[in-house]
Amino acid sequence: MSRVLRASAIMAAGTMVSRVTGFVRTALLAAAISTAYLGDAYNVAYAIPFILFDFLIGGILSSVVVPMIVKRQKSDPDGGRAYEQRLMTLGTVALTVVAVLAVLFARPLIGLYSAGWSDRQVEVAVALAQYILPQIAFFGIGAIAGAILNTRDRFAAPMWAPVLNNMVMICVLVVYYLTLGDAGADIDRVSGADLALLGLGTTAGIVAQCLVLVVSLHRVGFRFRPRFDLRNAGLGEMGRTAVWTFAYVAVGQIAFLVTTKIATDAGRQVPGAGNSAYSYAFQFFQLPYGIIAVSVITAMLPRMSRAVHDGQFASVREEFASSVRLVSALLIPAGLMLMVLGPAVTVLIFSWGTMTVDSAVYIGNVLQIFGLALVPFSIFQLLLRVFYSFGDTRTPVFIGAGNTVVSIALSVVVHFVLPAKYVVMGLAFAFTVTYVVGTAVAWVLAGRRAHGLGGRVVAAGLSRMYVAALPAAAVALAVLWVTQELTALTPLSAAIMLAAGGGLGMVLYLVIAHRMRIPEVSSIVGMVAGRVGR
Repeated sequence: MSRVLRASAIMAAGTMVSRVTGFVRTALLAAAISTAYLGDAYNVAYAIPFILFDFLIGGILSSVVVPMIVKRQKSDPDGGRAYEQRLMTLGTVALTVVAVLAVLFARPLIGLYSAGWSDRQVEVAVALAQYILPQIAFFGIGAIAGAILNTRDRFAAPMWAPVLNNMVMICVLVVYYLTLGDAGADIDRVSGADLALLGLGTTAGIVAQCLVLVVSLHRVGFRFRPRFDLRNAGLGEMGRTAVWTFAYVAVGQIAFLVTTKIATDAGRQVPGAGNSAYSYAFQFFQLPYGIIAVSVITAMLPRMSRAVHDGQFASVREEFASSVRLVSALLIPAGLMLMVLGPAVTVLIFSWGTMTVDSAVYIGNVLQIFGLALVPFSIFQLLLRVFYSFGDTRTPVFIGAGNTVVSIALSVVVHFVLPAKYVVMGLAFAFTVTYVVGTAVAWVLAGRRAHGLGGRVVAAGLSRMYVAALPAAAVALAVLWVTQELTALTPLSAAIMLAAGGGLGMVLYLVIAHRMRIPEVSSIVGMVAGRVGR
């Protein structure tokens, strides 16, 4: 566990700074363009490059590329260097072509995710997409560089690089808001130059992030030389494995498409209660997941892949079980805190500029529902890595298909049953139910693959963590109630709620969990105490 903890701590530090600067970026974005028509147009345009990236290479990086690089590092005479160069060559060429085609077909791509928009909103979204879509190439090249760095156990750069991206975008948004003021949120008043500033500024951040990763890869000894002898690239083996990953991502995108269309339709009926509110709440929901779970997942997958390659299945089970317990030790209290303090978080971050307190509270209500999904969603992602470490990309497709069926069915019910104001909250609940069901199914199937996952021990550990976290949530709830009785909800009162309720609650959780001798929490407390004592 100490190895996982140390590697995860390095990544978590970078991810923490990345997410904090991401908070500032998101707050400035909402303040500058609001969550109404322009906000929805930007968020749809911003999401499309990530959708295409995930479909083409994102899922492959996490499920196929890392295990195959590890395999080639062990089996090839040159330690896999030529294989890595071919992979980088193929990725660069393919993603550049995709970026060019995406720009050319920006209008039909926007049409897939917009529902009932005015001609002006579609026009603005298309213009933004044409500026933002070129980042597909840079994001992909950086991601491949990050995957190669991870196989060398170099985790810091991939976690710190997004900080530069956020800083570039923060500067762009400050200039945008200072130049336009409240007019910057009016979709009918923004000019082509204003949209160029937003779109090109967004892409510039990704370019900076890519350059940091490429430089870091060069510093660890990787020398890129274009290699087009792709017959030796192992593409046949990768293709056979990756086809199921493509299917998994495609299935997931069907659910995302339905969710986005329903959310954008709700935003058309009730401005501020649409796709932007869902997107911002989801970003904040992913903060603890990104800081804690992603760090552990990134460190876990290469080690599990090596263990599978060496036939050490007991090590796979031990790695997975310890990772789940380590992740849950912090995500369980974090999820409960989101459920209690969600509106306080979003009021502090979003009630500025063109945003109102009511709009910020709405995002917070959505965030509270997402808090229910934090633990099952994170465990689900860990379970997928069990399959990927075995080179099994087929089983996750069927699990993902089941998730999609559940998600779409619940989302359609939400669309027809709930008033437009509550649709996005209903979509967050549908997301939660989907991952609770998906996690249960994935656990059973992964357990069969790895000949057991230590379910009873893990369940016992998580139960004790919930027992330790409930008093912390009660303290946060009490602070929330007292503060609301004394004053109206403002950014200042929200800050008090978070500092007093969240701070005291987390300290109480750590104390109780430490006294209960929960080993994962004791390890975290010991590591922090050791750092402070130096």
